[in-house]
Amino acid sequence: MNDEQKFEGETEEARDEVAGETKELDRLAELEKELEEVRQHVLYAQAETQNVRRRLEAEKQAASTYAATGFARDMLSVKDNLDRALAAVPEELRKDEKINGLITGIEATARELDSVFQRNGITRVEAMGQPLDPNKHQAMIEVPTEDTETGVIVQEMQAGYMIKDRLLRPALVGVARKGG
Repeated sequence: MNDEQKFEGETEEARDEVAGETKELDRLAELEKELEEVRQHVLYAQAETQNVRRRLEAEKQAASTYAATGFARDMLSVKDNLDRALAAVPEELRKDEKINGLITGIEATARELDSVFQRNGITRVEAMGQPLDPNKHQAMIEVPTEDTETGVIVQEMQAGYMIKDRLLRPALVGVARKGG
């Protein structure tokens, strides 16, 4: 074999070696890219899992906090009836010793119900003298007046209540309107 043939053989071998190395580098680059994509998917999956966990915790907390909403709403009618009963008792009957015990019992029941409401985060919505807030008040009538600014509540027909930071029942109100 002459030198020229020897050189060609070595060059061909070198070319094959370079081509093999290039293929390996290409394959390595492809695998690194694939690995990076898999890492991204894992990070997204971990983030999504964390978000789901937080969302479920928040829902669990809300369910616990507002679990009594339906029951509380039903108890508001009991509160309304107790208040109406007390308001309906004329002053002369309040002085009668025979009836006084009954009235005292109704008042004590109303106070206990207020205490239970307070312990469970149920509060009365401020209405009288406040500007109408459609998130807490429901305007039922307009009351013509010269003394009060338009949009201010001048009459409360039914008390409104909140449970924590949510409206349980809007206050039914009459709103002032300037003029006749």
